[in-house]
Amino acid sequence: MPKIEVFEEKLFDIIGKRIPEDRLEDLLSIAKAEVDDYDRESGIIKIELNDTNRPDLWSTAGLGRQLGVYLGAEIPSYDFFSSPKRTTEAGNRRIVVDPALESIRPYITAFAVTGKKVDDSILRDMIQTQEKLCWNFGQKRKSIAMGIYRSDLIEYPVRYTAADPDTTRFVPLQMDRELSLSEILSEHPKGLDFGSIVAGFPKFPFITDSRGDVLSFPPVINSARIGAVQVGDENLFIEMTGTDLYSLLLAVSIVACDLADAGHTILPVAVEYPFDTPLGREIVMPYRFQEPVSAEMSRVRSMLGVDMEPREAIECLGRMGCRATADGGSVTIQVPDFRNDFLHQVDIIEDIMIGRGMSTFEPVMPEDFTVGRLSREEMFARSVKDVMVGLGFQEMIYNYMGSRRDFIDRMCVDGSGVVRIANPMTENYEYVRNSVFPCLLASEAVSAGAVFPHKIFEVGKIARLDESANEGSVTRNFCSFLVSDAGTGFNEINAVVAALFYYLGIEFTLEPVTDPRLIDGRAAAIVCAGRIAGYFGETHPQVLENWGIQVPCAVCELDLDTLLA
Repeated sequence: MPKIEVFEEKLFDIIGKRIPEDRLEDLLSIAKAEVDDYDRESGIIKIELNDTNRPDLWSTAGLGRQLGVYLGAEIPSYDFFSSPKRTTEAGNRRIVVDPALESIRPYITAFAVTGKKVDDSILRDMIQTQEKLCWNFGQKRKSIAMGIYRSDLIEYPVRYTAADPDTTRFVPLQMDRELSLSEILSEHPKGLDFGSIVAGFPKFPFITDSRGDVLSFPPVINSARIGAVQVGDENLFIEMTGTDLYSLLLAVSIVACDLADAGHTILPVAVEYPFDTPLGREIVMPYRFQEPVSAEMSRVRSMLGVDMEPREAIECLGRMGCRATADGGSVTIQVPDFRNDFLHQVDIIEDIMIGRGMSTFEPVMPEDFTVGRLSREEMFARSVKDVMVGLGFQEMIYNYMGSRRDFIDRMCVDGSGVVRIANPMTENYEYVRNSVFPCLLASEAVSAGAVFPHKIFEVGKIARLDESANEGSVTRNFCSFLVSDAGTGFNEINAVVAALFYYLGIEFTLEPVTDPRLIDGRAAAIVCAGRIAGYFGETHPQVLENWGIQVPCAVCELDLDTLLA
């Protein structure tokens, strides 16, 4: 979970009053945060935030804004945002995007700042915000990388280009000599940390102004001249590059609102794209893209267990910084410019609950008496486990989440039907598995030193996108197993399948199947009562090579819910 450091005087100045230490600890609960350390000598408070859905709180300004509004301060409004219905004036502040970047790192967002000199606390908070947004929300700079520059040294239009890594040179921050982009990847500390994000592309992202003066090599390092912001600078240029436009727009909005609350003037910047984006080919930023979200009052009352009127719900939402209106039997909020975490009406209800205060809800003892028992699904899963262990297999337990590399790329599949997390903390846990095969192969990839044959299995859940389901996805119970040995083939895995179904007392037939994970002609679909209940066969050599496995593997995957039905 993210931890931030705030200057207490700066925080209390934004809140509008000084908060006693014990009261501050209680107040931070509305932001799902707590004091980790309070250094009274330096005036620095270390705060741990326990909610990754609110990156707007990962700064002194953002946290102070939320606490101040909760205590009665006016909800801030900002006039510098463009929207689908309104475009602000950007003047000559423009960024021109190179067409070649569409397949490399396509998006850039930006704005300019003026009107107030940067002091030490603001600069430190900006650097901290940059680190937290890019590391946590931006997946270690893969989807969001941020640069801060001295605007006085920039001549518009700024150019976001695809540069030759061997011939393009500049002096990066923390160095006093020119390096090529390729040399930065191998010699600069930031290149060693983040160079892998772009290392596989023939050309690298590069930002210059109209004179060719270098701003940055994103997502790695800024230039030592224009990118060296110091205390006392008044005019700044802030950009973010990445792979997801909406995440970038949200991150830019967060930083722009923070600086506006600190007294700076925000100047919009227009970005010209040579290719289509979800919002068109020219976007003036900061840009408000959030749509209003509604919650039914009947659902509010049901989930909170209180007889709440719309007026009270609106007041509670106001304390959380959300402007709301009531219409009939529902309440609708205008999502704040710096938030995008309202994915369902339950998220509105959560804000109502926090705004009302947890202490205002009276605890109620349950009135129903029930006796727990195992479900049919669990009983069947246990039977399957018993049979698999009896057949000599070792049970494994895996994470349900993983990376695109493991769940899609290495498996030679197109990724359709795989559930992706909208705001993952890290690319290693970006997808929900739609198959257990990758997990079994991951174990086999690190087990070459173990005595063969290897026989492993797992009974667990998978999730797949399904437009016909209310939630847009379905979760199924699966049993998957793997056999690995020098002579392993179709016959060996077929014998295990036959034995398993014999002991379960289920009849089945086989049909030919084509699966990119399995070898054609050595794979079969398992059909029970006219429905496909699973697949098995020999793992395709390309898949084995992707995992670095040197020994043949045969795998099987069964849908236990289909078998149970």
